[in-house]
Amino acid sequence: MTKISAVIITLNEEKNIERCINSAFKVCDEVVVIDSYSTDKTVEISEKCGAKVVQQVWNGFAKTKNAGHQIAKHGFILSLDADEELSPLLIKSILKEKENLKAAYSFNRLNFYRNIPVRRCGWYPDKKIRLFPKELCSWQGDFVHETLNVDPSLRITHLKGDLYHYTIENVQQHRSTIEKYATLSANELVSKKKSISILKPYVSYLSMFVKKYFFQLGIVEGANGLYISHYSALSRFLRYKKAWTLQKDTP
Repeated sequence: MTKISAVIITLNEEKNIERCINSAFKVCDEVVVIDSYSTDKTVEISEKCGAKVVQQVWNGFAKTKNAGHQIAKHGFILSLDADEELSPLLIKSILKEKENLKAAYSFNRLNFYRNIPVRRCGWYPDKKIRLFPKELCSWQGDFVHETLNVDPSLRITHLKGDLYHYTIENVQQHRSTIEKYATLSANELVSKKKSISILKPYVSYLSMFVKKYFFQLGIVEGANGLYISHYSALSRFLRYKKAWTLQKDTP
């Protein structure tokens, strides 16, 4: 049976980390937590749950996750975020494959908004490759969204079951999250010399809201669909508005 190391990156995740680690141990032989000097009880809880905790300065999502690969002692990595958990069916699927792991493995991620699963708004199936041989895969990306670079020779197999993602607890958290990521995204746009017109933020808001709420059936999700559609559109608005301001102020 192939052994698996779970790698989880953390910063002040005391609300989520115990659930994530306990879930990981159901399929993994070790759990490595790369912590960026949390000021809450993340480290204490992680160690109590049996995880190996390594603290280091935050170097971005990709570099931090790759550092975890180097620390992990097993050849296969299960990459998890602290606010994620394996569903019972996904646990069963991974354990079955664990008898003879030979590929990179993807599975659907089911996102929860205000503790309610969301299957529309473009939020599902949200397929992710999260189980893979560390020698043939690495994370890339400097600003916001890291991506997994998979060796072309590696077959990708999709497993049954969902990765539960407890992404947004309340509307206030959603607003603060998009503010943070909008700034990172704006800096990325400016670094790539993207030209932003003054109308871009407004056009982007409208097009994104219509897409999420109507075409991706956010309207069927009730209040959550409206919140998700609005804040997804607002994220685009802020991204381009901040980029336009940075671009204007840059000599």
